[in-house]
Amino acid sequence: MTENRERVASHEIGSNGEFKRQKSEFTCQFGSGENESPIESGRYRLLVVDGCPWCHRTMIVMKMLGLDEHISIGKASSIQVDKKAGWPFSLDKNHEDPVLKIKHVTDIYLATDPNYDKRATVPVLVDLKTKKVINNDFYNLTKILERDFKPLHKQNALDLYPKELENQLDEMNKMIFDDINNGVYKTGFATSQAAYESNYDRLFMRLDWLEEHFSKNRYLMGDRFTDADIRLFVTLVRFDTAYYPVFRCNRNLIVQFSNIWNYCKELYNIPEIKETTNFYAFKSMYWTIDNNPYGIIPKGPDLSVWNEDYHR
Repeated sequence: MTENRERVASHEIGSNGEFKRQKSEFTCQFGSGENESPIESGRYRLLVVDGCPWCHRTMIVMKMLGLDEHISIGKASSIQVDKKAGWPFSLDKNHEDPVLKIKHVTDIYLATDPNYDKRATVPVLVDLKTKKVINNDFYNLTKILERDFKPLHKQNALDLYPKELENQLDEMNKMIFDDINNGVYKTGFATSQAAYESNYDRLFMRLDWLEEHFSKNRYLMGDRFTDADIRLFVTLVRFDTAYYPVFRCNRNLIVQFSNIWNYCKELYNIPEIKETTNFYAFKSMYWTIDNNPYGIIPKGPDLSVWNEDYHR
C-alpha cells in the first residue's frame, strides 16, 4: 500500500498529527463458495512496485509458493513522476502494462469504479476476466495467497501460515505491523512533533525487544520460518537506506543491532528473498518522496555487507 507524502489524504492525518493509513477498499474473498472468486490458474494479475514493502512481501510469498506460475505479475515504476496519475508502467514497452494495456495503476482503479477517489495502492490483484480490481487488501494478501490459494501451490511448498500457529501468527503480525511495518510510516508521516516522537519511541522500543528476542530465537516463531518473518524482513531491509534518513527513524541503524542484523543477513540469503530485493528501487522511491527537486538518488550505503557471514 505504497504512498507518497504528497499523496497522503487529509482523512489520513488525525487532529494530533498522527498518520492513519487508509483502509483497503477491495477485499474480495477467494474459494469455491457463494460470492467468492474462484482459485484458477491464469485468472489474476498482480500489480506491484519493487520499492514498496507491501509488494515485496507479496512477491516473496508468490515465489516461495510457486504462485508466480499461476498469477502473472505487472511491475510499475517505483518513481511517480506525476503524483496525481500515480504509479506509471514506464518500465514496459510503450509505457503501458502489456496485459492490461494501462499507463498507470490508477487507471485500473478508475475502470473498476469511476468514482474512486482514494489513493490507488499496490499490491493489487486484478481479475483478468473482468479487467477490474478484485483485491487490494495489502495487510491480508500474503495470508490469502498462503491459505486460500493452496490448490495452486507448488509441490512441497513451505506452509508459511500453519493452522496450529494461526492465533500466534495473527497476534505477532499485528504487533509487527502496528509498531514496525506501519510504525516507520507513522513516524515519517507525522505532522506534529508529539506524534513523531511517540511513534519514534514505540518503533525503537519494539526493535529493542526484537534484539533481545533474536538472541534466543532463530525466527519470530522460534525455530520455524513463517509469514511473520517475511513481513518483518521487508521493513528491516529498507531501514538503513530509507527509513533512517528519510523518515527520521534515526536512533540506530539496523546494522547496529547485532542480533537483528544477523537475522536479516540470514533471511536475505534465502534465494526467493534475494531475488526480489531491489535496493535501487527502495532508494529511488523513498528519496523522491518530496524535497528532492533534482531527483538525486544516494550512491550508498555499501550493499556488500548483506553478503557477509551471519553468526546464528
